[in-house]
Amino acid sequence: MTPQPPQPMTKQPNVLLVEDEESFIQALTVGLGHENMEVSVARDGKEALDIFDEVNPDIVLLDVMLPKLTGVDVCREIRRRSSVPIVMITAKTEEMDVVVGLEVGADDYISKPYRLRELVARIRAQLRRVAEHPQDLASTAIVYGDLSLDPTRHEVFLRDKPVLLPLKEFDLLWVLMSNAGQLLTRERLMRQVWGDDYVGYSKTLDVHIKRLRSKIEDTPSAPKRIITIRGLGYKFNAKA
Repeated sequence: MTPQPPQPMTKQPNVLLVEDEESFIQALTVGLGHENMEVSVARDGKEALDIFDEVNPDIVLLDVMLPKLTGVDVCREIRRRSSVPIVMITAKTEEMDVVVGLEVGADDYISKPYRLRELVARIRAQLRRVAEHPQDLASTAIVYGDLSLDPTRHEVFLRDKPVLLPLKEFDLLWVLMSNAGQLLTRERLMRQVWGDDYVGYSKTLDVHIKRLRSKIEDTPSAPKRIITIRGLGYKFNAKA
């Protein structure tokens, strides 16, 4: 299936809720409905993929622990099809669950138990970034060697082959390539890509850098494009 970018925002965003606990399903369906959001529900991983293709949601709320297919497997498969925002929901507190979720393409995560207000804020933040993107980006395509990025089309090509990137990875690469050769501190990258008010996993930036390298570097363990400046941040090597 050819990967598709997320569709333009509608007035009433469609949220695909992938959850098997009825108490959470009922509470979120009512709560998000009051926030003028349309909710589609999938109760297992297989159903999630079927419904995803049917409704083409604006955002996915994805529980980690699911019947038939795990949330991680569902996230990985959705990422093969679309760059739609994905917020992982987990009852676990181990750091590894957050890392795995981000590594397979999640844009954000929230742990149970959570407050509806916090979840709605996370959802709106993701939808806002989609709605504003790419107006906040320069319109000129950036090309360095065999890697190119077109912000208006939300396209990345490596050796003339498309590279599908979720929104956060795309924005991160755009910031790096737009400032090729310059050291970008961790604080600046977090501020430009996640915003000033981001509160979440402290290693989010590192996880996204790792995922980017896995897609655009010939040898991700010895990167030549995205260079780590130890203790400071990262820079994009325009001569790679």
